[in-house]
Amino acid sequence: MNVSKAPGLQVQDLSAGYSGAPVLQEVNLQLAPGEVLALLGRNGSGRSTLARALMGLIPASGQVWWQGQPLHGLPPHQRARAGVGYVSESRDVFPRLSVRHNLLLGEQPGQRHRLEALADMLALFPALARRINTPAGVLSGGEQQMLALARCWMGQPRLMLIDEPTEGLAPQVVAQLAQALQHFQSQGVAIVLIEQKSQLALTAASRCAVMGHGRIVFDGTPAQLMADQALQAEWLAV
Repeated sequence: MNVSKAPGLQVQDLSAGYSGAPVLQEVNLQLAPGEVLALLGRNGSGRSTLARALMGLIPASGQVWWQGQPLHGLPPHQRARAGVGYVSESRDVFPRLSVRHNLLLGEQPGQRHRLEALADMLALFPALARRINTPAGVLSGGEQQMLALARCWMGQPRLMLIDEPTEGLAPQVVAQLAQALQHFQSQGVAIVLIEQKSQLALTAASRCAVMGHGRIVFDGTPAQLMADQALQAEWLAV
């Protein structure tokens, strides 16, 4: 693989697991700047494990490059400084800190334009602006998800790994999160979106990949996936 000609995300033969049990099996993936990839699959297919491996949260073998820079072996904070942001499925807000302080914790050391980034997020999520001094622990599930996305954005990432952002949320909140994803993409950010709601994922994505048994079993356009009924039945149907 020639990474010098590929400025986005490049994943080559990435394998990972937990306590000696393999989950990912030689995953290969590419993602261009400004591209949204919907990562689909049943629970247990390896999607969240892939996001954690890309962020350096679990040991992995293989190679990962972002904008030509090798990430393999770097700890999570160095990957964040390289422009990789991660929003976990558990949201992980700091419950005793206010919305404002949660957002400011997302900043990178020496980051410029912090006030502009904060204003950008409060305009995108008016609910957070109204509760700017409220402890994050008393926010609704939807507000906490908004906060997790906004805090990630405060670090000015160029690649966002977003795991199950709409799980358990009301339709109106899901619509707001979809708008946020469009905003991030409009800024040239590459996004790996792990999402059970396939309709939302395929609407937001320019490409989609399907995982099964720790491997990528399909990589193509949403239209190609929707036209392949056999593949959907084998890897996505519950």
